[in-house]
Amino acid sequence: MSRLYLVPTPVGNLEDITFRAVRILKEVSFIMAEDTRKSANLLRHYDIKTPMVSHHKFNEHKTVDKFIDRIKAGEQAALITDAGTPAISDPGFLIVRQCIDEGVEVECLPGATAFVPALVVSGLPNERFCFEGFLPQKKGRQKRLSTLAEETRTMIFYESPYRLVKTLHQLGEVLGNDRKASVSREISKLHEETKRGTLSELEQYFSSKTVKGEIVIITEGKQ
Repeated sequence: MSRLYLVPTPVGNLEDITFRAVRILKEVSFIMAEDTRKSANLLRHYDIKTPMVSHHKFNEHKTVDKFIDRIKAGEQAALITDAGTPAISDPGFLIVRQCIDEGVEVECLPGATAFVPALVVSGLPNERFCFEGFLPQKKGRQKRLSTLAEETRTMIFYESPYRLVKTLHQLGEVLGNDRKASVSREISKLHEETKRGTLSELEQYFSSKTVKGEIVIITEGKQ
């Protein structure tokens, strides 16, 4: 049956992929990849020779119809991103929605998502949480932050290493510098690190060092 598979890929360690995910990537007709150069490393590691095509946030509106037409014609396709589960702060929503509208089967495999291990090791309440992903870089950033001032659930943010200190400072201004939080980076990689403390303590800590890798910030909700 024609189908689109959303296949999670490792957020760091290449071993963090399921046997089923590797099999699907080998069996589908083609793989839509956010960055074909980065994904080529994963495919080589597992001897996956399936053809790749580029599908990312800058071209997805132009390519989605073409790829759905191929699936409707009888091909099976997989969507992968640079790391983690497609459509979670990555391309995926647009093609999933359009597949559903056009009666194309969509299946998402379980697998890696960066915020889950970061939330679990944060030590903060995790029975209820809200995922905020990346904050707006400019327009709407302060408005988004202000709406979270009264949020009682644990909050999850993605951030780049270049904006980490700025974001911790702004969160402290809105939520209070004594709000408990944690920062996880390089998840599942050799230099994985999780630092816990108040927003003020974390800002001070990361201001004094060079930070690399993908960042997950976990912040305590209002008590």
